[in-house]
Amino acid sequence: ERVAKGLDAGGYAYVIDPKIDGVAISLRYEEGVLVLGATRGDGTTGDDVTHNVRTISAIPLRLMGEDVPGVVEVRGEVFWPRDLFDRFNREREAAGEAVFANPRNATSGSLKQLDPRKMAGRGLSFIAHGFGVIERLGVGSQSELFERFASWGVPVSPHRVRAASIDEVLAHVQAWDTKRRELPYETDGLVVKVDAFAQRDALGATSRYPRWCIAYKFAAERARSVLKRVDYQVGKLGTITPRAVMEPMELSGTTVQHASLHNFDQVERLDVRIGDTVIVEKAGEIIPQVVGVVTEARPKGARPITPPTSCPVCAGEVVKDEGGVYIRCINPACPAQLKERLIYFAGRNQMDIDGAGAVLIGTLVEAGMVHSYADLYRLTNDDLVELQVGGKRFGEKKTATLLNGLEKSKRQPLSRVLAALNVRHVGASSADLIAEVFGEMAYIASVTEEELEDRVEGVGTEIAKSLRAFFDSAGGKRTWEDLRDVGVNMSQPKSAAIPDQVLAGKTLVVTGALEKFGRKEIDSFIKSLGGKTAGSVSKKTDYVVVGDKPGSKIEKAKKLGVEVLDEQGFLELVGRRVNGG
Repeated sequence: ERVAKGLDAGGYAYVIDPKIDGVAISLRYEEGVLVLGATRGDGTTGDDVTHNVRTISAIPLRLMGEDVPGVVEVRGEVFWPRDLFDRFNREREAAGEAVFANPRNATSGSLKQLDPRKMAGRGLSFIAHGFGVIERLGVGSQSELFERFASWGVPVSPHRVRAASIDEVLAHVQAWDTKRRELPYETDGLVVKVDAFAQRDALGATSRYPRWCIAYKFAAERARSVLKRVDYQVGKLGTITPRAVMEPMELSGTTVQHASLHNFDQVERLDVRIGDTVIVEKAGEIIPQVVGVVTEARPKGARPITPPTSCPVCAGEVVKDEGGVYIRCINPACPAQLKERLIYFAGRNQMDIDGAGAVLIGTLVEAGMVHSYADLYRLTNDDLVELQVGGKRFGEKKTATLLNGLEKSKRQPLSRVLAALNVRHVGASSADLIAEVFGEMAYIASVTEEELEDRVEGVGTEIAKSLRAFFDSAGGKRTWEDLRDVGVNMSQPKSAAIPDQVLAGKTLVVTGALEKFGRKEIDSFIKSLGGKTAGSVSKKTDYVVVGDKPGSKIEKAKKLGVEVLDEQGFLELVGRRVNGG
């Protein structure tokens, strides 16, 4: 439906690939030679694992054949075939060494090895599923490109198919649920993409995902176990989550003893009791969760699970969200919240503080050495060198790594800092949008809810209200000002246009096929004039530019009173002509 709506016409096909449960890798070739292998990391910056990638026999060190571009970036999955993984584990067990839990985690750990000689005998493999930068692409679709990849020696999935319609996609999905179990590696679904690159460009992307691609996940595997007790975990926003502790079971290739119960409304809905036989599945093939109870197996004396009346960590007051399902500890000094917030703050997608792991942060909080984000930046060499972390002296090397990581993190852009503050409802995407518009933390701290909603596309009432509440609170004000005072960057260049640009501060939606512009060209042209493009029409839209077969967006524009321009009207608005100067 999304593709049909976005393209406003037929004539598109799909490519379908098994979704391999491995580790995402980007391989860069220059003049046909492998020069870099990098993990995906946070989507922008990953780890250089070239030394280990070179040991994987499936990955060509040099591309062969004709018409190899000067630069080729191949993206795909490194994985550990099941039979080779099982054999390696048997050898470790026979040698009295600990076995690996599952192929994916073991693959990730293998790629992080500092000594590539330790990769010997593991048998990791690789299959391409996408691409990045390619000079002189020369083809118009992924189907054509992957034929080129195969001719150059790059492994591509022999199970990829091209479907001419969504009905063919659905038929393939049904057939594959059984077939996937015959593969020599783990998969957890299928990835469906629009085949033609021009149509991908026309569909574009939101701040979170491309509109031309979707993952279909297969139903999760389930297992049964007996619930022994329920623990309570306190999260970074004070949320108290019940966690089931069960007799160990095997589920999707791993031993599972703990599972999420999500919240106490869910506990009541499922009528889960201590002593019950419970049904557990892995959400997204990763997080185990209790999804049902075998009531006929309930023993006599099975005990109900009662929500806590005080915080299980600090004994502070707890309240239930108004109109919500979560119970929260509202004590701002709760050490459990502080620990989780610090772990999040230091995380890779936020401040990315090298050396600030969960065990160290837990130790610092328990020792009373850190009470806020800013306290991390006040740590000294003397504070850390002799610190006992996990029963061992932290030492000079780890201390130097942490202090360097802290210093480097001070230069993170405003968007990262804003996301790291852990304001409710403000994630990385919304933090990016807000930081690009306002450019300074002090400015963000002063704007009204109305200004946030009016000026930032993608920010609604919930985010604006939450952000305003944070900066209006004494704790929020102290938090960001303390970070500023210890030297953390509080700004970044605005993306807002220069005021005298024709489309400065204007939001445009383009729909239908234009005569003089491709979709990427019109987007770039609008941005060059200070405007920005959006994928849907809203009250914040200034103009809708329509071409041939514009679809439903024109009706929504008329309903909202948004000005509609044809291509000539748009060019007259900006005072430009194309193909003629």
